[in-house]
Amino acid sequence: MAVAVIRVLGIDPGLRVTGFGVIDRSGSRLAYITSGCIRTPAAETLPGRLSVILESLGEVIATYHPQQVALEKVFVNVNPSSTLALGQARGTAICAAVSAKLPVAEYTALQVKQAVVGKGHARKEQVQEMVRRMLRLSGLPGPDAADALACAICHAHGGLGLGSFATVGYRMRRGRIVGDPRPRLPGKVAA
Repeated sequence: MAVAVIRVLGIDPGLRVTGFGVIDRSGSRLAYITSGCIRTPAAETLPGRLSVILESLGEVIATYHPQQVALEKVFVNVNPSSTLALGQARGTAICAAVSAKLPVAEYTALQVKQAVVGKGHARKEQVQEMVRRMLRLSGLPGPDAADALACAICHAHGGLGLGSFATVGYRMRRGRIVGDPRPRLPGKVAA
C-alpha cells in the first residue's frame, strides 16, 4: 500500500526577513524540497513591506503546492513596536495561506525546538545543524530558512491532522503530545 505524500510549507515570519521552507512527508520520511528568505526593502513603507511578503509567499504556494502550512506563534518582545511589526508580518503570512485555502497550524518556538533538537531552549546553531541532519542537506541552511524548515518538521512529526495521525484526545505539554487516545464512553472511566 502506497504511503501518501504530504507537502508542508513552514514559515518563520518577520517584517525584515521572512523565512520559508517546503518539505514532503511520506510515512516517517522527510524530504527537502526548497527553502529561502523573503527580504523586504528597508526604505519601503509598512504596507509595501507587507505586500512584498504576501506576494512572495503567494508565489511560493503557487510554485510548490503545499497542502498544509505551519508557522511560529508570535512572542511578546521587550519592544512593543517590534512585537506589533512581527504580528503584522505573521498575519500577512496567515493571509497568504488562507487565501490559497490551506490549513494553518501554529507552534511556539519552544515546541519547534523541542521537536527538532529535543530541548526547547536550543540555540539557533543547534536548530540549523539538526535541520541539516534531518533533511540530509549538504550545508547549513540560513537561520531564517532553518527556522521555517524546523517549523515544517515540527508539524510533520506530529502536527495537526497530518496523514492518519489522529490528534483527538491529545494535547501539547512542554512541546510534546500527551493524552489518552482511547475512546471513552460517557460515564465510563478508562482502564
